[in-house]
Amino acid sequence: MDIINYMEYVDVYNSDGKSLGFKKTGKEAHQKGLWHKTVHIWIVNSKKELLIQKRSPLMDNHPNEWDISVAGHISTGENEITAALRETSEEIGLEIIPEKFKLIKTIKKESVRSGYINNEIISIYIIKMEIDLKKIKRQEEEISELKLIPYKKLKQIIENKDPLFVPHPEEYKILFKFLENDFGDLDSVVKK
Repeated sequence: MDIINYMEYVDVYNSDGKSLGFKKTGKEAHQKGLWHKTVHIWIVNSKKELLIQKRSPLMDNHPNEWDISVAGHISTGENEITAALRETSEEIGLEIIPEKFKLIKTIKKESVRSGYINNEIISIYIIKMEIDLKKIKRQEEEISELKLIPYKKLKQIIENKDPLFVPHPEEYKILFKFLENDFGDLDSVVKK
């Protein structure tokens, strides 16, 4: 969760993903452990290099750690794709056509730390495209650095439980399995 949008509203769900018909701020959802939805977007190029971001030191959750290409809450009234489009534009300045977001899987994740209970239903997407890091306009308040990393190298780092990477154990397994089995062709995914 980023500092800037911590007061955004999210819809609240039960653990099965059924809407409970009300909304809370992201802050309240985390304080009370309310189930809410998020999107995680992985961007991979033809060399099977993944775009990863280093979270800003200003972040209240996992500052200075390497993380997913793009991620964020699904705000009240949004669907998964709308949130994915918004987050990709806000965080790294890319306008992607909706059809290029390939849903890999939806998972549930529960994590707890002092004063913070994060119960998320996460839609995991992948986008296959070439990336020029020099042309990416990162959201400096949230992201201190971006880089491309070969997925096999990232897999090794994750297997070694490197503390400089945000832990997403189940998600990493899903991602690496996808990259090993179903990569496919790259298309033009950026809006003209």
